[in-house]
Amino acid sequence: MATAVAGLITALVSIQPTSAQSASAQDNPYQRGPDPTVSSVAAQRGTFATAEVGVPPGNGFKGGKIYYPTDTSLGTWAAVAAVPGYTARWDAEGAWMGPWLASFGFVVIGIDTNSPNDFDTARGTQLLAALDYLTRKSPVRDRVDPNRLGVIGHSMGGGGAISAAERRPSLKAAIPLAPFSPSQNLSTLRVPTMIMGARDDGTVTPSYLDGLYGGMPAATQSAFIELTSGGHGFPTWGNSNVTRRTIPWLKIFLDNDTRYTQFLCPSLADSSGVSRSRTKCPYNLKHFRYAAHP
Repeated sequence: MATAVAGLITALVSIQPTSAQSASAQDNPYQRGPDPTVSSVAAQRGTFATAEVGVPPGNGFKGGKIYYPTDTSLGTWAAVAAVPGYTARWDAEGAWMGPWLASFGFVVIGIDTNSPNDFDTARGTQLLAALDYLTRKSPVRDRVDPNRLGVIGHSMGGGGAISAAERRPSLKAAIPLAPFSPSQNLSTLRVPTMIMGARDDGTVTPSYLDGLYGGMPAATQSAFIELTSGGHGFPTWGNSNVTRRTIPWLKIFLDNDTRYTQFLCPSLADSSGVSRSRTKCPYNLKHFRYAAHP
């Protein structure tokens, strides 16, 4: 009898983690993918197969490309619109990031701007137009949750991401990369925002970003990451130092996935390639409301 009881206890203990994970997924219908680790968020690809489709010019921006997970069994996905920097094209600067983020469970629309010389507010307008196209007209609109959207931009495009977030506070996340924001500060920003820069960036300097980040309201959920190297172009190549921080931010605020807070709170779990960081912990996710849990 003692042997049988011991065996039963062992069996119950052995199934506990699986049961807990199932309960977590049931509590959060937006949770996607296996439990993350420091190495998994630094990997060059996530666990989801991806596909891509071109976007013709029109609809308020000059076309681009959509990257998306091919899995249709898990419901809809959160999405981000991304825009490159001043004079840059998406294919040359940002395309590496599209399939990378999509493989971790996001739909990504990377766009070209109507003019390569468009300033920050114009790029913000086009980011919002891209999200509207993605959720209303695109061939993958049925795969996207229109209530879980974010924006990403580099340099002048980073200023565009700030502009878009300031004008559409219903967005769930913004990631301005080396943002140049000549037309606005962050004083009215309410969207959870991670600003990333590089210590050796001579164009958008650390002191400029310190001032920009310092203007954000204290109540806005935010983070600041300064990479040790990469210059102004650090977001323009397959840079894991960018994605290993970007992925947790998007998972936390687009998917409400608390499994990813460990990478940012109470401090960075992986500080490789980072010279400075500020994380405004703990991150409050009460802005989420599930249909099944009003």
